[in-house]
Amino acid sequence: MKTIQTLKAPAPAGHYSQAIAHGGMVYVAGQLPIDPARPEHHIGPIEEQTEQVLRNVGEILKAAGSSLGQVVQMTIYVSDISLWGRINTVYARVMGEHRPARAVVPTRDLHYGYQIEVQAIAAVAE
Repeated sequence: MKTIQTLKAPAPAGHYSQAIAHGGMVYVAGQLPIDPARPEHHIGPIEEQTEQVLRNVGEILKAAGSSLGQVVQMTIYVSDISLWGRINTVYARVMGEHRPARAVVPTRDLHYGYQIEVQAIAAVAE
């Protein structure tokens, strides 16, 4: 197993890794839409949060030798399911033609007041 760490995504705030690569796959821990370049927690509109969280996941995948285009499964946690249409619009634009398996999980409050969290499993380029 290989621990994946990049400064281009938020540092883990607890006892976990940004991702673990093993057996040709990379497992990305749940990511919040934290901008690693900003010291404060900026809570913007859900579209901005969705772009940032997917950027974070993408940077972690890149550090692992993968990409958003190699995601095989993505889980999206959303604090208010009524936001789903707006999230899905940004998600579709960012992911393009790639359509990995996906689950959307309505949840209660997320850390720091964010409205979206994303975890992913992707293949690693060989």
